Amino acid sequence: MNATAGQGWSLHPDRALPADGGIREVARTIFDATRTLPIVSMHGHVDAGLLADDAPYADPASLLVTPDHYLVRMLVSQANAPGPVRDAGVRSAADLGAGDGGSTERDPRTIWRRFCAGWPALRATPTRYWLEHVLVEVFEAPVRPSPDTADALYDHIADRLAQPDYRPRALFERFGIELLATTDAAASSLADHRRLAADGWGTRVVPTFRPDPLFEIARPGWAGELAALSDAAGVDAHDYDGFLDALRARRRSFIAAGARATDHGHLLADTTPLAAEDVRRLFDAARRGSARPEDARAFTAHMLFQMAEMSSEDGLVMQLHPGVLRDYDGARAERLGHDLGYDIPVATEFTRSLRPLLEAFGHHPRFRLIVFTVDEDVYSRELAPLAGVYPALRLGAPWWFLDTPDAMRRFREAVVDTAGFYNTSGFVDDTRAFCSIPARHDLSRRIDAGFLGRLVAEHRLDLDEAVATAVDLAQTLPRQSYPAPDGAAA
Repeated sequence: MNATAGQGWSLHPDRALPADGGIREVARTIFDATRTLPIVSMHGHVDAGLLADDAPYADPASLLVTPDHYLVRMLVSQANAPGPVRDAGVRSAADLGAGDGGSTERDPRTIWRRFCAGWPALRATPTRYWLEHVLVEVFEAPVRPSPDTADALYDHIADRLAQPDYRPRALFERFGIELLATTDAAASSLADHRRLAADGWGTRVVPTFRPDPLFEIARPGWAGELAALSDAAGVDAHDYDGFLDALRARRRSFIAAGARATDHGHLLADTTPLAAEDVRRLFDAARRGSARPEDARAFTAHMLFQMAEMSSEDGLVMQLHPGVLRDYDGARAERLGHDLGYDIPVATEFTRSLRPLLEAFGHHPRFRLIVFTVDEDVYSRELAPLAGVYPALRLGAPWWFLDTPDAMRRFREAVVDTAGFYNTSGFVDDTRAFCSIPARHDLSRRIDAGFLGRLVAEHRLDLDEAVATAVDLAQTLPRQSYPAPDGAAA
């Protein structure tokens, strides 16, 4: 990396490749075969309205800083640190404009200055890698962020954002994105996806069915979620049978809009089904507002089993990513809103939890389950052995807190011996930060090239096999892992 004054800012072409010179040379060859392949982004959180509107971005801060919870949480963590990072002045997510609290900063240039002051805190993090890629490769930034360069860098990026080539659809084309999946609430009108389809983008940007709030019956606002589901489905969901019918109706609507998958992010992986009389009793208790925590856990587990059964019927791929204690800081979640960085991983058990689901559907020809985890201890002990025997199960890419260079390498080392490469789903970027999508895929392809390069150097793979595997990991496996169900938009 070079950022010498007067010489611009460039990134080293071998970044994230192995340090060993012999393996690095092989890795370069492998990476060269994948670096320009189209991006298949099947698990992400970009707002479909961004692409439907195709409006110019407002400013650098709202594009690159406030949507990035990785970045915000790091700056929050440094609020009381000595030295230059403290100059960022970020004491809560609201200070960077991420919430509705009274301290919310509204001025984008001030937010940008705080980000630039906090740049040293990001050293050696994946956030730093992604941001460097975005700033240099996408926006041709001349200098690194710092308090001294903040205003000049802001003006440089703002100038780029005013140009047609930096509108969302133009960047989509420039990034080489073949297919992008968004994440959408079960009651979503999918209006933005309809607008995209009308413009010929319906097969390039597709929705993903995310019904989580409906399955957490002790969650505040559950009754409102139920009413919204009823309205969206045109089916009364206020009794259990109607609830299932409404979910099926919404799944059909999502499939018609091009959806390939569902998405489920509950705390536990439990998939134990309940007897019919028991689940109706829990549903009725929730309607009365008297569901206990243990009732809520049992209902969620039952509904995950139901989602698997529905996927075996309609062909939507089921994605499961448990193990995150969300909104860990309750006071800040209440003040700022959900999912603003106070989400912490916990140990997760899969072997017993997935057993009911896999016994029922693990060999079903129409069922596909992709599991992600933030607990890497279970890769070799539980998930790789399960994926290595059940044809319906594939392992998702290292995800959230594990999407780092070293954790990606550990993932390959932990799972390939037992599950191989072809029981994984390929890389997913899991981001709402649109401009970071190519950066994240770039990093994944470099890490896979390094891992495969070592296998070649150890004479465990021939070079042609390693190149073919790298191409499959980058492109073939994501396509195969998320097939279009019958009835999807064509």
